[in-house]
Amino acid sequence: MTDIKEVWVFNGVNAKFPSAVFAIKEDALDWIKKHQLTGVLTKYPLGVSAYDWAIESGNFKIKSERDSTPEFIGKFSSAAQEHMHFEDGNFD
Repeated sequence: MTDIKEVWVFNGVNAKFPSAVFAIKEDALDWIKKHQLTGVLTKYPLGVSAYDWAIESGNFKIKSERDSTPEFIGKFSSAAQEHMHFEDGNFD
């Protein structure tokens, strides 16, 4: 069994929750194309939050008290994470 270090998460347009999680990027791309989906596919590290990853990698710096509140951390995502936009199954 391989040791998975990252996953690919698909969020459809206007979705509140992800609709799929893949260990292999190509599997995600095939699924998106097959169903002609519109949304964003994003690479997430396993075992660390996007918030902590962004701070540790230097892609985000806490600038105000608001930046470390539970609400902020719970909604956090980073544009520095590898991601791809799709429209009707096609890479945009």
